[in-house]
Amino acid sequence: MSQTVPPADPLGTVPGGHVRRAGEPIPDLRVRVLQGSEWSEATTAEFCAGRNVIVFSLPGAFTPTCSTQHLPRYEELAATFEKLGIDDIVCVSVNDPWVMEEWARDQGATRVRLLPDGNGAFTRAMGLLVDMSEDNLGPRSWRYAMLVRDGIIEKMFVEPAGPGDPYGVSDADTMLAYLDPKAARPDEVALISRPGCPFCAKAKAALDEAGLAYVDIALPPLERAKALRAMTGAQTVPQVFVNGKLVGDSEALEKWLAQRHAESGRKA
Repeated sequence: MSQTVPPADPLGTVPGGHVRRAGEPIPDLRVRVLQGSEWSEATTAEFCAGRNVIVFSLPGAFTPTCSTQHLPRYEELAATFEKLGIDDIVCVSVNDPWVMEEWARDQGATRVRLLPDGNGAFTRAMGLLVDMSEDNLGPRSWRYAMLVRDGIIEKMFVEPAGPGDPYGVSDADTMLAYLDPKAARPDEVALISRPGCPFCAKAKAALDEAGLAYVDIALPPLERAKALRAMTGAQTVPQVFVNGKLVGDSEALEKWLAQRHAESGRKA
């Protein structure tokens, strides 16, 4: 942000005064937006004109909930949002551009655009700049999310006032439920493997063919053996987990994928 924040009444610890709501335009300010490693500049009106954009805002880069839940989940669901007609997802925080750039790199965020609101101009204009000095953060954004269509706010999800750092309505899953209550969440897949294991390679190839992203958990031998016994009771790899449940080895994965394919065919 290049604008200087105008003099205003002292900030409260929760939003006060006029908070922008559905039916109103978003503030028209010149902003810098980061996607991947590229910065671009535009006014918010230009950026949102004729487009469907999800904007979510959080107290700060590298802070706990923002880094472990808020930003990562929007990044995870970006492809699902795209299928529902969303053109862009923007994360706003009252941080300088260099902090936001490093945070994007640390998070591996490539689908969500990061917008540094260094002076708090956009957040103040939204009516959501608050005083977080009690946590040594100074002026920061209250946590919220909004759906913007052609520069007009369609829906606002503002966290209610409460102790700590409220986080319950501005999350990606709530936004997804608003856009399409029946939308399917992507399967969460992880597998414990080891280098050079042909059965592990077979399982990964099957997941790739099915178009399923996965996390490959490669551990040193001793830690792998302990983890396998603790988590699965087995001592062989791969061991595949889907949506918090153990599927099993590569043969069990083949059966699960076949069942998943049959079920998707019936739903179609």
